[in-house]
Amino acid sequence: MKKSLFTLATLSAFAAGAYAQSSVTLYGIVDAAARQVKNGSAGSQKQLASGSNATSRWGLRGVEDLGGGLKAGFTLESGVGLDTGTADAKFWGRRSTVSLMGNFGEVRMGRDYTPTAYNTFADEFGIVGVGSRGIFSYGAGSNLGSPATTVLRTDNSVGYFLPNMGGLYGHLQMAAGEGVNGNKYVGGRLGYQAGPINVGFAYGKTETGATTPDFKNYNIQFNYKFGFATLHTLYDVKEWNPRKTKDLSIGATVPVGPGALKVGYTRADRSGGPAGSGFSDADDSTRLGIGYVYDLSKRTAMYTTYGQVSNKGAARSSVLSTPPAGMLGGEKSSGLEFGVRHTF
Repeated sequence: MKKSLFTLATLSAFAAGAYAQSSVTLYGIVDAAARQVKNGSAGSQKQLASGSNATSRWGLRGVEDLGGGLKAGFTLESGVGLDTGTADAKFWGRRSTVSLMGNFGEVRMGRDYTPTAYNTFADEFGIVGVGSRGIFSYGAGSNLGSPATTVLRTDNSVGYFLPNMGGLYGHLQMAAGEGVNGNKYVGGRLGYQAGPINVGFAYGKTETGATTPDFKNYNIQFNYKFGFATLHTLYDVKEWNPRKTKDLSIGATVPVGPGALKVGYTRADRSGGPAGSGFSDADDSTRLGIGYVYDLSKRTAMYTTYGQVSNKGAARSSVLSTPPAGMLGGEKSSGLEFGVRHTF
């Protein structure tokens, strides 16, 4: 009996040691907001929206220590429509990657954000909600009408991330088309973050067919933390010859009480498209957003946001990212929302 107990204890200790260097974490965000939006001739509508302060999601991530400074890791992340209980069309559509990490940096493979997208995330509104610059960065028409599917994420990618180099960061990525027009991508990002400064430049190119020009996206972000506020800026350019859009965004996050006041402005300057296309010289738009996030705890917050988009010519940009069918070119869009966000 004593021998059996000793053997069992030895095996248990061995198993615990074998798995002690591995971990898997379940995490996520649940976020819902009551909102009212108005989109020109399409009229106004009351909604319950999912993910207006941070995208509702759940995911699994894990890491295993392989020894010698080498680690393996994975991330599987799925979006959740909290208002309806639905999942993304691609179940792990937000991210599905496996990595090898070490002193050399990280090699990551799978569905992931593009380098140009990573450069846009430091937005005062977190690129979501009726006040965010995300309505231009990733909303309807952000690929200029091209077949490019790489404005935010890309499938079939292999990426490399620099190791910690005293504030210098970098990311290179290539994605195979695998017969899907608009998914063959190459891009990179290089930046520096230390103290109050975060500045980065990114460039990406997507093949869109043998008879059409490549879709190109390049941007530069500059954020600076003052003693009383954080400045957020982004200059983002997208080209699909002859169409082009130049988005200039500026915003701020100002701590106020137990939360933060957020304000942002974007001007989208479009050119190159034919008259009436929404991409001509006359089809410009501006975005104004203001909101407040009240932190109830480290994981839970209440928030309110107001956003307004003004359009010219045939432009139909909306605070909903995708404009409703009844909205006409040149009309205004606005939205007001109140919501709750909880992380786990």
